[in-house]
Amino acid sequence: MNWNTEAYLLRFLPFLLSSVEGMEAEIIVADNGSTDASLEVMQQHFPGVRVISLDTNYGFTGGYNRALAQVEAEYFVLINSDIEVPRQWLRPLVDWMDTHPECGACGPKLLAFDQRDRFEYAGAAGGLVDRYGFPFCRGRVLQHVEKDRGQYDTPCDVLWVSGACLMVRSSLWRSLGGLDERFFAHMEEIDLCWRIQLAGYKVTVVPDSEVYHIGGGTLPNESPHKLKLNFRNNLLLLENNLPATLGSTLKARLRVFTRKCMDGAAALVYLMTLRPAFFRAVWDAHKEYRHLRRRLPHIHAKPIPVVGLYPHWIVPKALFKRI
Repeated sequence: MNWNTEAYLLRFLPFLLSSVEGMEAEIIVADNGSTDASLEVMQQHFPGVRVISLDTNYGFTGGYNRALAQVEAEYFVLINSDIEVPRQWLRPLVDWMDTHPECGACGPKLLAFDQRDRFEYAGAAGGLVDRYGFPFCRGRVLQHVEKDRGQYDTPCDVLWVSGACLMVRSSLWRSLGGLDERFFAHMEEIDLCWRIQLAGYKVTVVPDSEVYHIGGGTLPNESPHKLKLNFRNNLLLLENNLPATLGSTLKARLRVFTRKCMDGAAALVYLMTLRPAFFRAVWDAHKEYRHLRRRLPHIHAKPIPVVGLYPHWIVPKALFKRI
């Protein structure tokens, strides 16, 4: 998926093309309404690569949904334009999916582009979610990122793998309706992976595959807009998946209410520390969530077990207990 990253296309697309030589794989660039010279770059430098050009920016969710509706393949690989791949990154993922039909999605270890012995923030070695919807990773909790010392070199089932590089069965993608377009961007892959587990499949990190991610190429970490998306989409994530996971709509609503109270406390901290743009981002996130939320069906059933749900609140444990 590309959006206004012409420099990344020139820099990283040759690695991607080289890595699939001799494999039954096709590289397709889906352009999400770029306003830079991305399409000209594709025409001039990569004329043999298929381009799906969308008329506007539909976000990560809408862009992939529209592009992959035009693709026929057994497996889809979602991959960001700011990733460098080594020669043998794809084969381990394909082999894992071929030999593990119970696996619905998998992904590689995500390492930092500029510090290749260190995990990358966005996905590291696979993700988990705590009881209030805060995502974290094997190899990254809050802002603390570990060095890769081989501690996660065994394949492992997780709740989610990063959408920066994610392989999913196309049949499952279609049956689940792809990505939830209400998210637009951020945490949409966590939602998809959670729904994949609720559908009875596994999500696995395959560490024999690794890629190198720059990260933050679209929105900087200090962007109020990015903060708004994260707060809003956290609530959508819980709304989508907690009722079936907990086996109770009432329990899910209580958990979401608790999370909303925690968000309110965070907003007050932003206000008291003279960061009004961040306060406004949380306010707008909750306003948009109320507009986007769906009426939940009444569920009172046996909970569906899900791998990767941490039963505690990760923030105080990470801050004060150094876990």
